[in-house]
Amino acid sequence: MPSPTAQRPPTAWLGVTAVMLGIFTIVTTEILPIGLLTSIGADFTVSDGLAGLMMTMPGLLAALAAPLVTAATARVDRRRMLAAFMLLLAAANALAAVAPGYGLVLLSRVLVGVTIGGFWSIGAGLAERLVPPARAARATSVIFSAVPLGSVLGVPAGTFIGELAGWRTAFALLAALSVAVTALLILSVPPLPPTGAATRLRLLAAVARRPRARFALLLTFLIVLAHFGAYTYVTPFLEQVTHAGPGLITVLLLLYGAAGIAGTFLLGGLVARRPRLGFALAAALLAGATALLPLLGGSTAGALAPLLLWGAAYGAVPVASRTWFAGAAPDAPEAASVLFTASFQATISLGALAGGAVLDRASPSTVMALGALAAALTLVPLLRHRA
Repeated sequence: MPSPTAQRPPTAWLGVTAVMLGIFTIVTTEILPIGLLTSIGADFTVSDGLAGLMMTMPGLLAALAAPLVTAATARVDRRRMLAAFMLLLAAANALAAVAPGYGLVLLSRVLVGVTIGGFWSIGAGLAERLVPPARAARATSVIFSAVPLGSVLGVPAGTFIGELAGWRTAFALLAALSVAVTALLILSVPPLPPTGAATRLRLLAAVARRPRARFALLLTFLIVLAHFGAYTYVTPFLEQVTHAGPGLITVLLLLYGAAGIAGTFLLGGLVARRPRLGFALAAALLAGATALLPLLGGSTAGALAPLLLWGAAYGAVPVASRTWFAGAAPDAPEAASVLFTASFQATISLGALAGGAVLDRASPSTVMALGALAAALTLVPLLRHRA
C-alpha cells in the first residue's frame, strides 16, 4: 500500500519545509552571537574571547544532548519531540532577551545546546520519512539549506536588528519565530512513531566503532574546527582588519551566506555522487579562503572574494559530513544522525573556544591563518582514503 506521504506530496513537502524552518531558526539562534559578539560583550563588559563562550556553550551541550536525549526519548513520537525542542528554543531566546547579566545569557545558551542536540539528531534524517524515496535526496538538500540560510538571512537580519533596536530585540524576535515554527510543525508534519531499532546508547557505541564512522568523525572534527575556530571571530576581523562598520559587516555576512546557499546545492550534489571528492574540494576551498583573508582583507574589496569562497565551501560541509555518517550506518539512520550532530556540535564548541583563546592572545589574522591550517589538514586523510 502506498504511504500517506506518497499520496500527498504537497503536504509532505510542507512538512519538509517545517523541518527546514526549524533548523533555520536553530542555526540562526546558534550563530547569531557571531554578528552581535562585540555588542553583547560591550553590554556586559566582557572580552571578545569571553563573549565567544556564547558559541562554545551550545556546541558542548548539543554534543552531550544528542545521544542522551535521543536515547531517552527513543520510543516517543518524533513529531512531538520536534515541537518540544522548538518550544525549548523559544524559552532560551526569551531568556537571552531579558537576561540582566552575562551568566543568564550563558544559561540560555545551555538550553539552545539541548535543542540543537535533540532537534538535529531527529530532523537531519527525516527526509526519507516525509517524501517518497525518489525525492529523499532533494528533500535532504532542502532541509540542509537551512544552514546557509541561517547565515544569508538569519545572522545578517539579526545583526541589522541588533544594531537598529538592540541585540535583545533580535533574540526576542527569534523567540516569536520559534513559537510560529512549532505551530507549523504540529500542523504539517504527520505522526512519526519510532521505526526500526531504538536509538539506544549501545547502538550508538556500536555504530561509532565502525571504520567508516571513525573516518567520518575525523573528517568532521578537522573541517568544523577549521571553520568555527575562524568564523566565530569574523566580526572582530572585519572590524579591526578590514575596518568595516556595522552596516558593511551585515552586507558582507549576507553575501557570505548567499555563497553558502550556492555551495549547498552545487557542491552538495557533488558530495552525493562522489563523497570523497566533494569533501576534499570543500576543505581545499575553505583552507584557501581563510589563508587569503589575512593577506587581502585589509580592504573591503580584498575581503569580499575570500568570504564568498569561504561561504561556498562551508555550504557543502554539513551535507558532506552527514553523507559520510549516513554511509557508515545505512541500517541505523537515526544513530548516524546522532553521531553527526554530536561530533559536529562538540567541534563547534572546541573551535569557538580555541579561536577565542588565540584571539585574546594574538590577533584576528592569526585566528584565520590557524583555521586555514586545520582545513588543509582535512585533506590528508581524504587523500589517503581508498574506500
